[in-house]
Amino acid sequence: MNEVRDTIFALSSGRGPAAIAVVRISGAGAGAALKQLIGKLPAPREAALARVRDPASKETIDQALALWFPAPHSETGEDVAELQLHGGRAVIAATLAALSRLPGLRPAEAGEFTRRAFENGKLDLTAVEGLADLVLADTQGQRRQALRQLQGALGKRAESWRQRLIQALALTEAGIDFSDEADVPADLLAPALAIARELEGEIAAALADGTRGERLREGLTVAIAGPPNAGKSTLLNRLARREAAIVSPYAGTTRDVIEVHLDLGGWPVTLLDTAGIRETGDPVEMEGVRRARQRAEAADLVLWVVDAGEENAAAKGAAKSPGVAGHGQGGGARGVKAARSAAGAAAASVDRPGTQGIDGADERWMAAIWLVRNKIDRAQRSESLAGEASRSDEEIIPINVLTSTANERLIHSNDGLAANYEHRFNISALSGEGFDGLLQQLTRRAKAFLAGSESALITRVRHRHALEEALAALRRAGSPDVAVKEDLLAEELRLAARALGRLTGRVDVEDILDVIFRDFCIGK
Repeated sequence: MNEVRDTIFALSSGRGPAAIAVVRISGAGAGAALKQLIGKLPAPREAALARVRDPASKETIDQALALWFPAPHSETGEDVAELQLHGGRAVIAATLAALSRLPGLRPAEAGEFTRRAFENGKLDLTAVEGLADLVLADTQGQRRQALRQLQGALGKRAESWRQRLIQALALTEAGIDFSDEADVPADLLAPALAIARELEGEIAAALADGTRGERLREGLTVAIAGPPNAGKSTLLNRLARREAAIVSPYAGTTRDVIEVHLDLGGWPVTLLDTAGIRETGDPVEMEGVRRARQRAEAADLVLWVVDAGEENAAAKGAAKSPGVAGHGQGGGARGVKAARSAAGAAAASVDRPGTQGIDGADERWMAAIWLVRNKIDRAQRSESLAGEASRSDEEIIPINVLTSTANERLIHSNDGLAANYEHRFNISALSGEGFDGLLQQLTRRAKAFLAGSESALITRVRHRHALEEALAALRRAGSPDVAVKEDLLAEELRLAARALGRLTGRVDVEDILDVIFRDFCIGK
């Protein structure tokens, strides 16, 4: 920012055409600019009907409402003028062009209005982040969380903590600097340490939230993964209720990761459609497979999609071979039981992202995999053609049963691999058969994953790092080696206070301001 700031202007409402367009002006020249456009300054904070004219040509551009907010009682802390115009593209373009011709005015950069509000003390940094999250909120839960941050849920608490730390620091430094003065109490360390211990407990409690706030802000991330041509993109489109991904009968159609954001029962969910995972010599497809593995490993939940028809065919072929059984199992099983075991092995032994089959896979990853047997209509047709001859006297489990007692028996059968799936679903993404059960279970998972997150104080990784830094300093301050030494205690309290200052933006934040404001839109 220049020391003498330019006066900035921008369209602060959505792109036209629209019913209303809001053009905002902020800076020392805002009043003069408004006066040139409408011929007068309205009474502060009162809307006035006015004709907007081009100062150069004197042509009337529109009839609009004008508002005037003199500093410091404005959103940015500067003089602010606002025009509420009719939202036609021509009206907006003519108004912005007229403003650009006035001396000392320039178009605003992304987030510049909010940045000026921060620099003028109208918002702290956590409120700025809350405003950004409010603009980007997709669900009601995210909206409520962002509004709490904008209203100071974390910022006010952090500032309260910082003020108490400053009080403890003042007591400690008084003991250092004025220990020989008669009117200074002899033992100032005890109350300073009491404050530090109280703050240590409060900050530790805030951090012990299981990252609930960050989870709600980011949402539940669900990767749709599996071998090529299993119907992953068709499933994504059905979940998204639109054609978000290209569907093709040719393997390898999806090369890059496709993201779709959903609102499931008020909970934010991000779906990732990934490239089919297989060995390939195509360098482009290899990169797609690498990205698929990477994104699936970082997801909160993986839907491992397989073609039920091909799985059944593999199972029948495996059942005819006496040496094939479940992964890690003996080879004596026969009939339907052997076919089921081999089917589970065929589905689960396909190389997954970050694993070689199932054995030795990351437990964090393993706990979040659901098996989705897709194209069950095709599998049902193949079973029908097989006829009754292949059936034994055992109870036959219907192919289209969703999460049920029968399915649980299937999962916990002698197929060691199948037991690693948290749930199994049998669906047809094309026809919708079985889809509602999967959708309901996804909604329940999102609710369980995100419930209680709206009240969390911490909503960003930056917040957590700053509080962890403050907590570490407080813990060092309370250690036996430091607590008895006034100078060391003062330094640790000072470090804790600086960490809280960085959280709200009071100190040492120049290096992160550009990162925060780059995601704002023009005019905000």
